[in-house]
Amino acid sequence: MSMWGVYILECSDGTLYSGVTNDMDKRLEAHNSGKGARYTRGRLPVKLLVFSGLNFTHGEALRHELALKRLPRARKMARIEKLSHMTPES
Repeated sequence: MSMWGVYILECSDGTLYSGVTNDMDKRLEAHNSGKGARYTRGRLPVKLLVFSGLNFTHGEALRHELALKRLPRARKMARIEKLSHMTPES
């Protein structure tokens, strides 16, 4: 079974983009080469802010992404801040 993760990018215009992937390096490269999502193509370069890791099924990752997309920006930023300070031991 393939494992998936959820990620949040910051676009060059300061907007946030979230998505799911099973290969973060490849997906980030696709976004920055203009072959990623239509939303990010006009907002290059993008920077990875947080990646949840490969611990979800595809369906679970999509549900987490949808929940993220529904949050207001301030709550997304708070979540990013919390996740970026977590260590594997936390």
